[in-house]
Amino acid sequence: MIATHTPVLAGELIELTDPQPGATVVDCTFGAGGHARLVAERIGPDGTLIGIDRDPVARAAFSEFAAETACRTRFLQADFVSGIGALALEGRSAELIYLDLGMSSMQVDTWSRGFSYTYDAPLDMRMDPDQSLTAAEILNTWDERQLARLFRDFGEERYAPQIARKVCAGRRRSPLQSTHELVDAVKAAVPVPAQFGGGHPARRVFQALRIAVNDELAQLDAALPAAWGLLASGGTLAVISFHSLEDRRVKRYFARLASGCVCPPDFPICVCGKRPEAELLTRRAIAPSPGEIADNPRSRSAHLRAARKLEVTQG
Repeated sequence: MIATHTPVLAGELIELTDPQPGATVVDCTFGAGGHARLVAERIGPDGTLIGIDRDPVARAAFSEFAAETACRTRFLQADFVSGIGALALEGRSAELIYLDLGMSSMQVDTWSRGFSYTYDAPLDMRMDPDQSLTAAEILNTWDERQLARLFRDFGEERYAPQIARKVCAGRRRSPLQSTHELVDAVKAAVPVPAQFGGGHPARRVFQALRIAVNDELAQLDAALPAAWGLLASGGTLAVISFHSLEDRRVKRYFARLASGCVCPPDFPICVCGKRPEAELLTRRAIAPSPGEIADNPRSRSAHLRAARKLEVTQG
């Protein structure tokens, strides 16, 4: 039995994308299937829901989901870029594709996987346990400058150089092996006044390591155009992100799709012939309501954006 999971922005996703009976839907980050269950109710027995996830634990969740739902189902154990690519090679298309980025609750709540700073566990953080790179390897082999850049660029951490210096000093005594050892290093590096009021002091460092271990930003950059290419005309692509690094990428990608002429402003007429490929369904990202945040604090940083694919005719 899969642990109870509360999907983030679930009602907003359904209302915004409006899945229709008989549609083909691709859930690129299946996780525990919280969004998929709601979508399946809408597409009905003539619809098809394809789940993609690189985490083998998600396969068990999908089996349970498939046994409970009336729609047609299929699961691909792969990262979402590879999964979308496999569907494209089959000549598939979909009326709805969505991505729920970041960690799933079942990953966070499985202590042994080391995703959380709230309990002591091995420094792992792999979404695909078959891959070789772990958080421990990064912390114990990357040089101080690389670590500082990682914490700054992927964690937006103000004290990145100080934390990297402390990590490297600690590992000279013995390799870092547990999440609490990393938390201790962060707390020793961050000034005490800065450890209060902005969430847990290790939150940004854990985010940066998780992104690096799982190559999350490069995956997203590749997945957006791949998913857009898989959409049928009139189909919708939706993305739920959990930090600004992801949300900015989605916002900029959708904005490019929705823009028309790119000729210099001093041209008297358009010569590029570019037409908008997308209609933005969210001018501003949709955030969780205060009630949802109260019920599910993990939803606090979520943002939902969506765009509908237009039929483009070249002029």
